[in-house]
Amino acid sequence: MSADGTGLAMVDDLRLAFALLTRLPVGRRAISGVPAAAVWAFPLVGGILGLAAGLAALLLSLILAERVAVVLAMLLLLLATGALHEDGLADVADGFGGGGDRERKLAIMRDSRIGSYGMLALAVAMLLRLECLSALAGSGLAFVWMAAGACGGAAMTGMLAITPAARSDGLGSSVADPGRARVLAAFLLTLLLAAVAGPAGLAMLPATFIATLAMRWLAMRQIGGFTGDVLGATKIAAELAGLLAATAILIRP
Repeated sequence: MSADGTGLAMVDDLRLAFALLTRLPVGRRAISGVPAAAVWAFPLVGGILGLAAGLAALLLSLILAERVAVVLAMLLLLLATGALHEDGLADVADGFGGGGDRERKLAIMRDSRIGSYGMLALAVAMLLRLECLSALAGSGLAFVWMAAGACGGAAMTGMLAITPAARSDGLGSSVADPGRARVLAAFLLTLLLAAVAGPAGLAMLPATFIATLAMRWLAMRQIGGFTGDVLGATKIAAELAGLLAATAILIRP
């Protein structure tokens, strides 16, 4: 394939990744390709969204209190993603917390209603995100948020690389087994974006690794693999772990 052809394929993969992970208008009907081909771009999508949210928070902080600016930037990010990952976190919390056997857990996760476990998980996750980002305001927030988003994308890619699909249908199974080359590309992108954020970004990498392994262990124990909801929950867990690590590095008592 020519260099131009490779470049066009990468652009298509990136558009497909945006279509899978966000609600942004990227011309979904015109996108063709296998979902697994876009897995390498997950960290890039997360990084771009994080950078945009961080810049929005910085701009809003010129006229609003920093904490309010962070809340509004979080809202913009939720609108961009359609709260897909937060929905996954809630479904996983409800399924893993309220289900008896594997089939019951999977059935609960497919239910669109949110239970008490899901509400608690969302509340804790959103509060942690708000507190970390508010504490990091003025400390290169845009780049730190970018690194956290990239780490969240890398966590999903890592989960796909080391975990079998729990179902034979659904979005999760469509991106299973992405291949070593795509996984390596995703990790290299994450390393690059984390390095841009400096020591705080690099501190996110081991935290992301630990969070991904923890989510894999939990998913295997509960349902024997990953689903689309598990991927969303993994992304949020990795981002929060990364933000906590960044806060520990940048904010000294």
